[in-house]
Amino acid sequence: MRLDGLRQELYNDKTFKELRNGIKGRKFPVGVFGVSESAKAFLISALFGKEKDSLFVFASKDMDAKNLYEDLLLYESEVYYFPAKEAVFYNIDAVSGDLRWERLKVMKELMNDKKKIIVTTIEALAATYAPFHYFKEYFFTITNGMEINLQDLAQKLINSGYVRSELVEGKGEFALRGGILDVFPPDGVLPYRIELFGDEIDSIRTFNAETQRSIEQVESFEIFPAKEIILDKELMKKGAESMKNELDSIIRDKVKRKGYDKAALEKLKLHTAANLEYLKEGMFFDSIDAFLPYFFDKPSTFFDFVGNGKIIIDDTANSLGKLESTYTEFREDYEAFLARGEIMPSQGKIMIDKDFLVDTLRDAEVITFNQFQKTERFLPPRALVSFNQMTIYNYQGQLDMLINDIKERKKRGFRVVILAGTRPRGERLVDILRDKGIESVYKDTLSALDYAEVVITFGNQLRGFEFPDLKLALISDKEVFGEAKRKKKKKVNKGKGLAAISSFTELKKGDYVVHVNHGGLIRDYLEIQYDRNDKLFIPVEQLDMVQRYIGTEGKDPKINKLGGQEWTNAKAKVKRSVDEIAEDLVKLYAEREKVKGYEFSEDTEWQKQFEDEFAYEETEDQLKSAEEIKKDMEKTKVMDRLLCGDVGYGKTEVAMRAAFKAVMDSKQVAVLVPTTILAEQHFHSFRKRFKGYPMKVDMISRFRNPKQQQETLKRLKEGNVDILIGTHKILSKSV
Repeated sequence: MRLDGLRQELYNDKTFKELRNGIKGRKFPVGVFGVSESAKAFLISALFGKEKDSLFVFASKDMDAKNLYEDLLLYESEVYYFPAKEAVFYNIDAVSGDLRWERLKVMKELMNDKKKIIVTTIEALAATYAPFHYFKEYFFTITNGMEINLQDLAQKLINSGYVRSELVEGKGEFALRGGILDVFPPDGVLPYRIELFGDEIDSIRTFNAETQRSIEQVESFEIFPAKEIILDKELMKKGAESMKNELDSIIRDKVKRKGYDKAALEKLKLHTAANLEYLKEGMFFDSIDAFLPYFFDKPSTFFDFVGNGKIIIDDTANSLGKLESTYTEFREDYEAFLARGEIMPSQGKIMIDKDFLVDTLRDAEVITFNQFQKTERFLPPRALVSFNQMTIYNYQGQLDMLINDIKERKKRGFRVVILAGTRPRGERLVDILRDKGIESVYKDTLSALDYAEVVITFGNQLRGFEFPDLKLALISDKEVFGEAKRKKKKKVNKGKGLAAISSFTELKKGDYVVHVNHGGLIRDYLEIQYDRNDKLFIPVEQLDMVQRYIGTEGKDPKINKLGGQEWTNAKAKVKRSVDEIAEDLVKLYAEREKVKGYEFSEDTEWQKQFEDEFAYEETEDQLKSAEEIKKDMEKTKVMDRLLCGDVGYGKTEVAMRAAFKAVMDSKQVAVLVPTTILAEQHFHSFRKRFKGYPMKVDMISRFRNPKQQQETLKRLKEGNVDILIGTHKILSKSV
């Protein structure tokens, strides 16, 4: 472990040894008190180092679980975040399709014997899952040279939730064309293409899902189920019989039938008939996850995943409250859906019994984390352990305060570990501290800590912590450099430029929408009303054909007649306009191809230093965009790039890096902004960011009087302004 020296300090602590004795003596639940949010990941990591089995950590809130997961990444590599599975009666993928991939990825990791840390929220314990052994049965490896039957493999993929399509474009899809099989596993970064010679695999290659072009050859890859419910023909038959028998029982039994009015009973019959038809054809229907109890007599629970592992519950009072609200909301939804004839009675079993859950927790090997010691009803501890631990003061980038605190801690013999985010930033911090009279050392790996030693390393934490009895302090990158930002993964929207609808829950009555083929006006979910009271009903699976209407604010659009020529004519008119624009663009770009642009130099050391000093953690898209733009600048081809992104996603930093590169090649940079206020904001942002470098940043806007503007223009002409920020005025002939 990279920070083993830090963890070793806790191993020598008297209180930590008491905690270990409570665990060894099986005095569960073991109650841990006094550990703040900042030190929980450190303590869990230390426990993990001493345990032979996995740890399963449950938080009361999703945000707390994610923060704890990201903090744990500093100490451990075998740590995974498991998004809780919602117990809903509709298509769960329409609500949390991306989360399904994350859960399946963790389930796959649970297949191996490595010990690991799983972080999730308490409601994950309430859900039911397909029996764990089915995931093992449908988890297999495809290797180059092995013999397979493509039809059998295709059926196996269908059973485990893969969708057959013409082209593989997303996770959980496969395509079969002659002797070629394409498949995109849920945990994969790229899809795979298998080519056969007879029954033998001749080659396996990854490929680009957008271009469908091969990338590189591989020797093998793993296939894991693409859905959280796995069904073969026998299970489908069993489920269909159970559903049919329950419906027949409701129809025959007057007492059971009493709970439904006539409309609800008819709806139940229609829904069930449609679902049975899907199963008859060997197909999954949208809400099939909500019918788990019909297919499996003994579904798995999260406790089956835990096995011999230890359970850690953070903030037991709030966790119990979350469980209570989860069961209450589920019961209310269940009764409402049941009364409307939209679900069947046994669907109430998709959540485990609450009393069973609590009793199982009380019998399990549980460790509870709470800030303060108080009367505990949910999981009263049999062993109590209280740590003396404090949270580090947030210096928010105030270096002098940080320096004074480090000096004071050194006098008291504290070992101080400082996280710098990145390695270059850490190495520069060593020089800064030396200039301030503090000797420190940068290390990638901490095997031991000496008395009063100050060690700097790379890494991130939301908060730092201090153990006074151990004379140990960890200062996070946020305390040193100010604000910190976690890396965020953004969802990829294939329909760029469109207000695409991923779920009917995004729509509300009265929203205007446009159907690709018909236009229209939305009234009630997927009932689209047209002129003259014409109506069109859109199945949920065709939501990609509908987009929210975006037009002039406050002005209602003209509603078309269903089946009329108005919408067809409108689309034809737009197509003609697009063709004309395309023709003009072709001419324009033909001219641009003839023009030779300036070829900027490669990045300098200053450029790399400037980028390393960025106070935030870059997103993947930020890094990708910045690199692509700089590569464009290094070509002789005239740059033609538009960078799009929501507010707060770091477009300005990308622009700053491009501006820095241009100035390093003795070029002047104009930054055009739409408003005077934005010009003022960017002026201060650029000056702050470029502080410490010999680059002059100035501004021209209405906030400057004529004399100041003339002085700026004079300095610009003389080459004494490197970056000029302003509104449209910088496009005038006087500039």
